Amino acid sequence: MERLVTIPVSGRLWRSWCGFVLGLLWLGLAHAASPLNGAWREVHIGDTPQTVLNEYHDGLLQTFNPSLLERFPHSAQGSWVVIAPQPPWDNGERVLTIYPPPLGAVTVYSHDQTQTLALDDFSAPTHGHGRLAWRVPASQAGSEPILLKFEPAETLSAPVRFRLLPWSDYLQQDAQWLVFASACFAVMLAMVLMALCFALMLRDVTYAWYAGYVVCYALIQGIQTGFLFHPLEWEWLSGNIVLAGTTAVALSVSFAALFMMRFCELRRYAPLLRVPIMALSVGMIQLVLMRCSQIPLLIEVAQVLLNPLLMIGAALLLIASVVAAARGSRQAWFFLGGWTPLLLLTAMTSAQANGALPQLDWLNDASLAGGAFEAVVLSLGLADRALRLRHDRDSVRVLADHDSLTNVLNRRAWSERASALLASDPSRPVALLFLDLDHFKLLNDYQGHNTGDRALVAVAKALGAELRPNDLLGRFGGEEFTALLDDATAVQAMQVATRLCRRVHRLEIPVSREAQLLSISIGIAMRQEGDDLESLVERADHAMYDAKLNGRNRVRLFDSSTPINVSSGRLLRVVETRERDR
Repeated sequence: MERLVTIPVSGRLWRSWCGFVLGLLWLGLAHAASPLNGAWREVHIGDTPQTVLNEYHDGLLQTFNPSLLERFPHSAQGSWVVIAPQPPWDNGERVLTIYPPPLGAVTVYSHDQTQTLALDDFSAPTHGHGRLAWRVPASQAGSEPILLKFEPAETLSAPVRFRLLPWSDYLQQDAQWLVFASACFAVMLAMVLMALCFALMLRDVTYAWYAGYVVCYALIQGIQTGFLFHPLEWEWLSGNIVLAGTTAVALSVSFAALFMMRFCELRRYAPLLRVPIMALSVGMIQLVLMRCSQIPLLIEVAQVLLNPLLMIGAALLLIASVVAAARGSRQAWFFLGGWTPLLLLTAMTSAQANGALPQLDWLNDASLAGGAFEAVVLSLGLADRALRLRHDRDSVRVLADHDSLTNVLNRRAWSERASALLASDPSRPVALLFLDLDHFKLLNDYQGHNTGDRALVAVAKALGAELRPNDLLGRFGGEEFTALLDDATAVQAMQVATRLCRRVHRLEIPVSREAQLLSISIGIAMRQEGDDLESLVERADHAMYDAKLNGRNRVRLFDSSTPINVSSGRLLRVVETRERDR
C-alpha cells in the first residue's frame, strides 16, 4: 500500500524534521534485543512444522538477518520463517515482535501451542501496538527456535524485521510507541477539526478538502500501524483491511488534488495543469467505486491501476506546485514544504520494499510522524491564506468606502456610518456640517481640472487635519464635503466650522488671475428630535446656501424660523453660485 506523506523542505522546518527522525532512530535502537539468526523458504504442499524444522537444522533453508528488514516473496502458499535465538540465551519472559506489522496473518508454532497473529485479531492475549507480538511460553527454552508461517495475503508483502525482547523492555518500548503514535494522530485530528471549523465559518471548501485529505492519510497510517485495531479496537474493520486501505489511499490522492488546486491557486498560476489534476481526482474516485463494486474484473483492474496512478499523481502534484511557486504562489511553498519530503519518504519506502535500505526500519514511524508534521505545515499555510484573504478583503473594503481622489469617505460609506452614529444614541448632541468650495468652477476654467483635483486633495487633507478622529468627514459630491460632529454643541460646531474656513483660506490656492483665493462656505444643522440623516443634511445644505448668499467664506447655523423651499432651494443655490462665479 502506497504512503502519501509530507514534511518541510528548508530551514528550521527541515532541521526539526531531521531531529525528529533521528529521535525515532534512537528510539528503535535504544532497547537491547537478543541476537537472532533467521532462515526461510516458501511453503510447499504437504509441509509440516516438523519437516520445516528438520530442514532448518540440516541447513537447507535460506538464511537472513532478522534484525534487518527482510521481504518474503508473495506466493500462493505463503512462507516458512525460522527465528533462532543465539547465545547468551534468555529463559525469562520474552516477546517476539514483527515490525512493521504485515497486513496478512502470521501463524506461530511452538511445541505446545499454535497461535495466529494478525492486525485485526482481537482474541490474542498479547497485542503489539504498531507491531505483531507473540509472548513466548515460559515452558519454551531460550535456545529453542521459533517457527512462523506467513500466510498468503491479498497484497504484496512488505519487508519486516524481528526482535526478541525481555518482557520489561517490550512493555517500555510498547508504551513509548503508544505515546508517539497517539500524539501524531492527535495532531492530525486537531488540524482536521480546526479546518472544518474554518470551512464552516469562512464557507471555503478548500479547508474541507484539506480535512478530507488528512483524515484519509490518518486512516492509512491507522491501518498500516494497526492503531485502529489496537488500542482503538475498531472491530468493524476486521476482514476489510485491504478494501479500507485501498479506499483511503485513493481518496487521499483525490482530496489532495482538489485541495492543491484551490490552495495553490492553479487557476491563476498554472491554469494548464488544472485539467489533468482534476482528471486525477475524478479517476481516483472511480477507482474507489470499482474497488467496492464486488465485480472481480473491476476489482482486479482497480488494483492494477492504483499504484501507477499514485506515482503519476504524486509527480503531477509536485510539478504543479513547483510551477505555481515559481510564478508567485505563496501557498505553493507551504504545499511543497509538506509534500516534497513525503515523496522522498515514499520513494525510500518503495526502494525498501524491493530490498534496499534494510537498516532504515524507522521509515514506517517516520511516515506517521510525517503525516502529523504535514498537517501542521499545511495548517500554517491555510492560516496564512486566511490572513491574506482577510487583508485583501479589508483593502477592497477601504477602496470601496473611500473616495479615490481625496481618500475621505465617499457618499455611500459616509451616509451608512453617519446613519449608524445617529441611531446609536439619540440623546447625544450631533452637528452636521455641509461644506462647499467657493469659486471652484473658476479654478477649473482658468487652471484646468488637474489643478482642481489637486485643490480638492489639499482641501480634504486640511479638513481632516482640523477635525477629530471620531468625526466623520466625507465627500458628498463634486466640490461638496460633509462632516458629522459627534457630541458637539452648536457653539462648538460653530468654532470648528470657523477654523475649517480659515484653514482652507490659508491654503492660498489662487482661483483666477485677480489673485482671488479658494475659500469654503459651511452650513451647520443641529440634530433635533425625530431627525434622520436626510432631514439633517437638508437643513445643513440650506444653511450653507445662506452662507453663499451672504458673501461666501463664512459659516451659517441653520435658523429654524427660516422656511426651506424643498423644491427649488438646492437648484436655486447652484444657479446663483454659477452666476456669481461668472
